[in-house]
Amino acid sequence: MQRIIKNGEVIDESWHLLPKDATLDDVSNSDDVIVPLALWREHGHALKARDGGLGVWLDAEEEIEEIADQLENFQVIALNFPAFTDGRHSSSAYLLRERYKYKGEVRAIGDVLRDQLFALKRCGFDAFALREDKDPYDALKAFEDFSEVYQGSSDQPLPLFRRRG
Repeated sequence: MQRIIKNGEVIDESWHLLPKDATLDDVSNSDDVIVPLALWREHGHALKARDGGLGVWLDAEEEIEEIADQLENFQVIALNFPAFTDGRHSSSAYLLRERYKYKGEVRAIGDVLRDQLFALKRCGFDAFALREDKDPYDALKAFEDFSEVYQGSSDQPLPLFRRRG
């Protein structure tokens, strides 16, 4: 069983991340599933009628605006990083939190490494499925890399000069 980091803790994964080529036949009625955007586009009504939890995942080239008016349907929105050097979904997470006021889980998936975690948290991610060859317990140390931040962001809206009294 995979372990993920969620809200600063390592937990056992309970959601099933379906592959990009998943079909409606691959979806259990009662399991908590994170479906690819294409499956959501094609079978959204059937997916909403299930008993289990529902999440959606977007690839790097898929834009969050496509589901912005449907966010209430998802408990989890997972954003795929195909390579650790591809930061497009950092903006997506920030938009989810700041523009669309999404309160559910925003999860980083794909080529996610320890070195990215501190910055991704600042953008609005609260869950991280690290690359399989990485240790989530070691990665927790990333959140202690910096004791203070200067600029405002999703996790601390006020810049340092506004916080100093």
